[in-house]
Amino acid sequence: MQSLSSTLRHASSSLTCARRALQTSQIASTSRVVRLDISRHASSSGTFGWLRNGLGLGSKDSAEAKAEEPMGVILPEPTPVVPQSGQAAEGELSVFESLPAVTATGSEAPKASKKHTHHKYSTANFKISHRKLNKLGRQISGKPIDMAILQMMFSEKRASKRVKSMLAVAKAHAVNYKGLDESKLVVAEAWVTKGPNVHKRIDIRGRGKFGVKQHPDSKLSVVLKEGKTRAQLMEEERARKLKRIVSAGLNREDIPLRNVNPRWAW
Repeated sequence: MQSLSSTLRHASSSLTCARRALQTSQIASTSRVVRLDISRHASSSGTFGWLRNGLGLGSKDSAEAKAEEPMGVILPEPTPVVPQSGQAAEGELSVFESLPAVTATGSEAPKASKKHTHHKYSTANFKISHRKLNKLGRQISGKPIDMAILQMMFSEKRASKRVKSMLAVAKAHAVNYKGLDESKLVVAEAWVTKGPNVHKRIDIRGRGKFGVKQHPDSKLSVVLKEGKTRAQLMEEERARKLKRIVSAGLNREDIPLRNVNPRWAW
């Protein structure tokens, strides 16, 4: 028991001597220097400041200055290296702070929006003959959009309601999405397209015979453009009629008279 206690005392005394030797020595191990730096700068440099200073994550100038302090050895001054602008400051920043700042340039002019001149719209394929639907297309072609809708409201055709709804939707899309003037919209074009004959049924006949009936499909397409208003059309029509009215000339032509009656015709 006494030998064990003496051994422990001898080990503790040798450990104390070793600690003193490390404190007085100018050259120490890397781990000792890191532990001393941790205890010295842990409270002042923040959570990661001591780690950056101990592992040499700072700038090159600050790392060389700190390496010379504990050694106490005067080193010859190296050839001065002129760093680039902002290089030393960037070396001391963290990973997230060193990202380049993005600055928005206000000199760029906004792109001009596309100018639309027309709007195309059509109905879906529905069960109707293309000959019957073409009559409605001829009725609304060339008319202002409001007049075309009014014509479909009072039409007795069965497909007039569908065409009226299509014209109303086409007008709303042309005004809201294309930016066209509502007061100048005109049904510039209207045409009919045949669709697939998807509606089929059996045509039962006598003597065990049968056939297949096919119902035609078609759709109506229109193109809306900015044209002349109703008032402009009326003014042009009035000017055209006034132009046809001409007065008699001041000097009549000198031509011979033929078939002249010798007396009054009454």
